[in-house]
Amino acid sequence: MWVVRAFLDRVVLLLGVVVAGCIPSFIVQYRQRLDGRLEQVLTDLVPFQAIADREHNGSLAELISHHLQSNDPTFHQEGAAIQTLVQSADQLRAMVQALNTDLAHQFSYLIAHSDKTLLRNTWDAYHPAFTLDLQGVLFALALGVSLWGLFLVIWFALAWLLGSIAGAPPTRHPSGLR
Repeated sequence: MWVVRAFLDRVVLLLGVVVAGCIPSFIVQYRQRLDGRLEQVLTDLVPFQAIADREHNGSLAELISHHLQSNDPTFHQEGAAIQTLVQSADQLRAMVQALNTDLAHQFSYLIAHSDKTLLRNTWDAYHPAFTLDLQGVLFALALGVSLWGLFLVIWFALAWLLGSIAGAPPTRHPSGLR
């Protein structure tokens, strides 16, 4: 059994480092899509900002309020649409700002706060690449070794559990090592 574990733990370590090494390129592609989405929303807001500049002293909030106070349902709905664009722009700016940090914080932000649609779209078009800068290599090693350690903990916990259920003493490596 030790041969299987020895082989599997090396495979898990190698795959963990390689997969973790591809995460930085995924984050770069995610950020590119996020930047593109923000740019599109800002482009969509340009004509409304021009109207706000002419009619409401440059205040989009006043333009939106003017639309929302209207009794005309179409005009009211336009105000809601403009408000949605402004909220989207604010949310996308916050996401871009949150990703302007080191790789570990970008990764943790994506795990906790990612936009699911953007994440899926990025994954669908993702082209794996291994980042060879110092931060990317250290990230790959740290995450790969962490996954390997998790594998070993699970392996030995299962071996202990199965050994105690069977009542058999744990098997030892021929040299006396586990």
